[in-house]
Amino acid sequence: MNRYKFSVVIEKDKDGYSGFCPELQGCFAQGNTYEEIIENMKDAIKLNIEDRLDDSESVPQSDYISLASVELAV
Repeated sequence: MNRYKFSVVIEKDKDGYSGFCPELQGCFAQGNTYEEIIENMKDAIKLNIEDRLDDSESVPQSDYISLASVELAV
């Protein structure tokens, strides 16, 4: 069994949380709580990888992940 590590972007809005995985196009999920979105993202990523492997596609991996915040006045 292979182990994979992916970045996940989580955003909070008035309806709960949404997230996506930048390395896996079309891989996204929603949840009502932070804990739920993390679990839902794990499920979405797992399904995405399984589909890729079933179709004999490669699973992209990122060697470098960066998250930055910027603050500015406009």
